[in-house]
Amino acid sequence: MFPKLETHRLLLREIVEDDAGEILKCFSDGDVLRYYGQKPLESIDQVKQIIKNFSRGYEEKQLIKWGIQLKGKEKLIGTIGFQEWSSQHKKANVSYALFPDYWNKGYATEAVHEAISYGFNELHLKRIGAVVFTQNSGSITLLSKVGFKKEGTLREYMYQNDIPFDTYIYSLLRGEAKI
Repeated sequence: MFPKLETHRLLLREIVEDDAGEILKCFSDGDVLRYYGQKPLESIDQVKQIIKNFSRGYEEKQLIKWGIQLKGKEKLIGTIGFQEWSSQHKKANVSYALFPDYWNKGYATEAVHEAISYGFNELHLKRIGAVVFTQNSGSITLLSKVGFKKEGTLREYMYQNDIPFDTYIYSLLRGEAKI
């Protein structure tokens, strides 16, 4: 059964086919994708396939992706999840994206807190990583706030609009989290 998480203001829940329109809107927005390393999504059918991949990835214990929803509301405001999840190596990488209307309101911090708590306490991870574009000051601040430590720079590691960008690699070890 897919885990549903709850914070003071948010629900983190499984992304389902009915969410395809919101996912398309989020991941075709240039502001959202500016530091994401992904081409814009183009169609509902493409998104429906991605949602199926999320479900399969969870069943195979390779990834977990939640939709972020405000309590009492129906629409998603973003996504958060773990990819490169390895039970054997007790690690995963976290990624998240919110619609611009919900930036700078503490929602991403709240969602990250809940996801990393779940990762350490329920998935028994020992390490959670994050790869962040060096220009993404918002994510750098958020990760530092919750206890992630910068490990180094990955040169020309990700492409956005066919342009290579340097990224930082961050990590948080079990016991270091400020949760």
